[in-house]
Amino acid sequence: MGDILVVTVTAEQFVNKGPGRPYFNDQLRLQSLAALHLVDYVVLVPYTAAEEVIKCVCPDFYCKGLEYRNDEADVTGNIQNDRKAVEEVGGKVAYVGSTVFSSTRLLNDHFDVHDPNTKSFCMEVAKEYDKNSFRREVEKFQELKVLVVGDIIFDRYTSVSVQGLTSKNRILSSRFLSEETQAGGALAVFRHIREFTPHVKLISLLGTELWANEEIPKYIQPKEDEILRVPEFTSIIKQRFVEPQIRNNSPQFCSKEVSKLFSVNYIDAQHPCEEIQQKLIERLQQRISWADVVLVMDFGHGVMEPLVRKFVQENASLMALNCQTNSNNHGFNLINRQYYRADSFSLDQAEISLATGKRSMDHAQELEALREHLGASYAWLTRGGYETIGIRKGEMPVSCPPLELDIVDTIGAGDAFCSLASLAAAKQISLRTSTFMGQLAGAQAVRIVGNSECIRKNRFLKASEAMLNL
Repeated sequence: MGDILVVTVTAEQFVNKGPGRPYFNDQLRLQSLAALHLVDYVVLVPYTAAEEVIKCVCPDFYCKGLEYRNDEADVTGNIQNDRKAVEEVGGKVAYVGSTVFSSTRLLNDHFDVHDPNTKSFCMEVAKEYDKNSFRREVEKFQELKVLVVGDIIFDRYTSVSVQGLTSKNRILSSRFLSEETQAGGALAVFRHIREFTPHVKLISLLGTELWANEEIPKYIQPKEDEILRVPEFTSIIKQRFVEPQIRNNSPQFCSKEVSKLFSVNYIDAQHPCEEIQQKLIERLQQRISWADVVLVMDFGHGVMEPLVRKFVQENASLMALNCQTNSNNHGFNLINRQYYRADSFSLDQAEISLATGKRSMDHAQELEALREHLGASYAWLTRGGYETIGIRKGEMPVSCPPLELDIVDTIGAGDAFCSLASLAAAKQISLRTSTFMGQLAGAQAVRIVGNSECIRKNRFLKASEAMLNL
């Protein structure tokens, strides 16, 4: 069809094929294509889609595989934008080939991309839903009206290059590289949820600092903003000093988790007074009956105080709960001390150990006891890189291994899990599939530094296709 063949390769950080992908790193992918005698040029594209490279190359023919003929099968929606870009540069789109080869199917059949337990779990989910019915279930989330209530946390990542120890005081010396402020806490969860339903509002607490109120409009529209701003409150910052991620050059894509050196937290020593709690309750009174589900994100930093907790538990039609332990509230913000009711909840290894007062336990048994204590239908225990245990009244417990082992940053992964699992619980989706949904969101989150990005619906759906074809 032409005289020169240019092949583009999507850079590994923008590949939306789910956990464990791409299997090979950029260098090997480029070299393998460049070795083909038909290929004149290979280009690594640092974007999620092809619009930029189309406008750069201005091809006479832009070729895609036969599987891209059907726009409805493209969960990313990128092919329509590609077609428009090609037309703008005077080219034509061509769908080429005779047999459709799925890279996902080839890898799943012939490479050990995932361990046997992961494959087994995903195959059981696939018995309940194929990729199309799974997508339809996810699309139903947009019917839900969700009220997110909890602490806004601004995660500030200060990247440094460690130079060593100072000669006189023997303290860590580093050189400043860059700094980024991210939307964390309940604001991060709000952003995850909004990818799946447009009907979402956020009730939280901020100070009146100019910088904080300039940040908020970047993430939330006025009609969604139910945040109470009071001068007596300090907007929360968790500043982490980190060494940037290191990528190695092994044939199989591999990276090193972000190295966190130390953190500085900007948090009030005293929690908000009763007057501020009453103002939060007034906001809740106006919105709580609107919501199909109230998602409580309790980081123990001032929003979820006794009066507010009591009001939400008494008035939410359906309440999803995540009550977190961190360095600021360690030993005090215990789920079974602070709450008596939840319809679904999730917690991690440290949180269940503190709640039960046990270092060693039968995790499924203790999770079931917590579920009964709160009267919940769904309960999840996330155990980091080991497993996630799910329990639902009337179903057999499930254990799901981690779907992603190539970790960049674990910050926000539990929040991502809670966001999708809570939506699934609100729609009464089976325990196995709702656990899979939460794990899929967590797998996307651990590949992101902090909360620099929200969970993207198109990536979520693309990843689900890969995992349901194991």
